[in-house]
Amino acid sequence: MTIILVRGQHVITMNAQREVLTDAAVAIENDRIIAIDNFEKLCVSHPDAVIEGNPRAVITPGMINGHQHLTGDRLIRSMIPDTIDSQEAIFGWAVPTHSKHTERDDYLSAVLALNEALCHGITTTVEAGTVGHPASVLKAQLAMGTRGTLGSWGWDVEDGPFAGTVSEVLDRQREVMRLTKDTALIDGWVTLVGHDLMSDELVTSASQLARDNNTRITFHISPSSGDTTSYLARTGKHPVRHLYDLGVLGSHVLLAHAVHLNDDEIDCVVETDTAVAVCPWAYLRLAQGITAAGRHDDMLKRGVRMSLGCDSENAGDAVDPIRNAALFAGLIRDRHMDPTIMSAVDALALHTIDAARAIGMSDRIGSLEVGKQADLVVFGTDGPEWLTRSTEPILQLIWASSGSAVDDVYVAGKAVVRAKKSTQITGSTFTDIVAEAQERMTFLAGR
Repeated sequence: MTIILVRGQHVITMNAQREVLTDAAVAIENDRIIAIDNFEKLCVSHPDAVIEGNPRAVITPGMINGHQHLTGDRLIRSMIPDTIDSQEAIFGWAVPTHSKHTERDDYLSAVLALNEALCHGITTTVEAGTVGHPASVLKAQLAMGTRGTLGSWGWDVEDGPFAGTVSEVLDRQREVMRLTKDTALIDGWVTLVGHDLMSDELVTSASQLARDNNTRITFHISPSSGDTTSYLARTGKHPVRHLYDLGVLGSHVLLAHAVHLNDDEIDCVVETDTAVAVCPWAYLRLAQGITAAGRHDDMLKRGVRMSLGCDSENAGDAVDPIRNAALFAGLIRDRHMDPTIMSAVDALALHTIDAARAIGMSDRIGSLEVGKQADLVVFGTDGPEWLTRSTEPILQLIWASSGSAVDDVYVAGKAVVRAKKSTQITGSTFTDIVAEAQERMTFLAGR
């Protein structure tokens, strides 16, 4: 089989030692990394290898996005006003848009969302749990060559798109697992909308379904103070405490957001080894209170597994892990007025190896190490932000650059982005998708 050497001036491994190699390359055979070493040495070891990358590049592990809505918002991107509260943005705009989505809309939306993700270096996307037509999204995931997870819309409210009884919602989750059973790169997860839009019976049954099928579950909880108010009125308890008492939490659970948690709720997360996905741009865009109430740094200190996420195209809008990591690090550092509390390396880890741990995939992805899947990103350094070149590439990547610097992306050893464009859906096929999505925007926005 052909061996590929992806070379760069710096190879950021994100391994346990956080090694950064200079004038190095990553050797790929099939879907695996077989070596990481000095470029010249690897050329001697593999004289027939195909050489890719470039001698000035920065190479990183593939980025992991722990929370991304692949449908709905994409087709009305950056159209929801930024002067309304989050409840109106979600239930006055986003949810009605989802209710209008056809199977074709879900496909168009997912293709465009994943195109941006991949072109910005995201090789693994955790779908956030608001998919009405999972087969259409899976078709898009497979077409784009991404790694990721897939779920189905899950809530048992009385009135809302894709609402159902507990048994109906669980059956949809089982169907996702059936759809993804034989896919190498897409894992079927149990996904609920969350908040206080799931009955106790549904969330306990869904959590057990995930356990029984050796998969994971994710749902939204406490991005704003509204969930606390609702749970206290209904149960007399704070949301995460209530879920703990129901036996829902555990290492198979990824809580989306968890911004407004008290000390007791954080204890529940720590005790159960529950993971958290954090979407800092969303909380700022929607004014949900991360600067006033966020406790994610406290959770990190206590060993909570955590991933950063980009959320949706009307909640943070940009699907850009580098921009995201810099923001989160800045928020944490400023909150404590302490520059030592989170470094650029720490921030990058939350979109790579730490994110992989949060979603249960650190044995496969998240760092550049021999034997792992060959998911990697080649950042070009010809842009003005790279002049002059720092001797500390992670500092320059996080604080000075962005996802727009990405040139090439590999997923499982396959180049899915070259020269900033997808290799999977190209030419007129792609431009036709863009044109069709643009036509749907006016209808879906309904205003």
